[in-house]
Amino acid sequence: MQTKKGDYNVRQSNLYIILYSAGLTIFCGAVLAFASISLKDKQDVNIALEQKGNILATVTTLEEGANVELLYAKRIRGFVIDYNGNEVPNIEPSKVAVASEYKKKPEDRLLPVYEFVNESDSSKVEAVVLPLFGYGLWNNVWGFVALGSDFNTVRGVKFAHAGETPGLGARIESEEIQVRYRGKKVFENDNLVSIVMMKGEGKNYSDDYHKVDGMSGATLTAKGINNMMKDYFGCYAKYLKKKTSALN
Repeated sequence: MQTKKGDYNVRQSNLYIILYSAGLTIFCGAVLAFASISLKDKQDVNIALEQKGNILATVTTLEEGANVELLYAKRIRGFVIDYNGNEVPNIEPSKVAVASEYKKKPEDRLLPVYEFVNESDSSKVEAVVLPLFGYGLWNNVWGFVALGSDFNTVRGVKFAHAGETPGLGARIESEEIQVRYRGKKVFENDNLVSIVMMKGEGKNYSDDYHKVDGMSGATLTAKGINNMMKDYFGCYAKYLKKKTSALN
C-alpha cells in the first residue's frame, strides 16, 4: 500500500510537535532548577528575616523601615531547651525545625526560646517568645506567643496558617483576633490552664484570664489553635515554672 504524501507530512508534523514540546519542557525544567538552586541562599535569608520580624512583632511595634536584623541582634537572646526546661548546648534555635519537632512526642522535642532583653541591660528579661505549631481545620497552623516578665501573662501573639478558610479561620492572622490574647494568662497559681478561644463571637471575656472571644464560623480552626497552645505551653511548662520560681 502506497503511503500518501499528506499522511507522511502529518506524521512528520506530529513528531516535530512532540520533540519540540519535550525539548521545551526539559529546557524550562533546567532553567527552573538552576533558578531554585541559585536563589536558595537568598530565599533562606528572607525566611530567616521574616521569622525574626515575627518574633519581634509579638513584643514590640516595628516601625516601617525598621532595621529588623539590628534590633533582633540587640534585643533577642535565643537558645534551645528540652522538655524538662534544661538548656541544650550547641544548638542554634533558628536551626530547629519546629514543624519536624511537632511530629515527635512532647517529651522528645527540642524547644526554641527567644528572650527579649532590656535595651540597656541585657541581663533583664522583659519577655520570652515561644514558637507554637499545630493543625487547624485544613492544614498546619503555627506562630509565636510572647509572655511578659512574669512568664505568665501574654504580651502578644503572632499566628499564621497554611490553608484556613478566607474570612473565617484565616482571620487568626489578623490583628483584630491576635490582640484578644493580650493580658491573658497561661497559669492559675501553679497550674497550667492555657488559653481557650471560645465558640461563637461577640462575648466579653475581659474578666476571664483564660478565655478569648471566638471567630464566627471558624470553630474547628479555633479548636486547632486551642490544642496548639495547650500542647506547647505543656512543653514549656517546666521552663516557665523555673523562671517564675527564680523571681520569688
